[in-house]
Amino acid sequence: MANMNDALQQLREQREQVQLQVDKLNSAISVLEDLFGRSSSTAARNGGRPKRVVSVIARRRMAQAQRARWAKVRGGAKSSGTAPSKAPVRRILSAAARRKIAAAQRARWARVRAQQKSAA
Repeated sequence: MANMNDALQQLREQREQVQLQVDKLNSAISVLEDLFGRSSSTAARNGGRPKRVVSVIARRRMAQAQRARWAKVRGGAKSSGTAPSKAPVRRILSAAARRKIAAAQRARWARVRAQQKSAA
């Protein structure tokens, strides 16, 4: 029984030593992650690239270039601010035109019904 207690005591001591080593490894990993950034290690594990950092000046230049491209597409509209959007012109039918269209549609349906009646 004494041997069993000694063995159990040794196992507990070894567990504590291993736990201390795991804690040290975790702290070393966190220090390295803080030095190199967590996103780079995640991106490396996922096989992707880390996000690139663009300066404020470069972002401003990119935005100006994009505004110029859109102005060129719109046909020379102002590059700053929002350009008014051109809505398509809606055509309005006169009452007489609507009546003609409706009469033509009624005639078409009458022909369809007549064909169905003759086929049956």
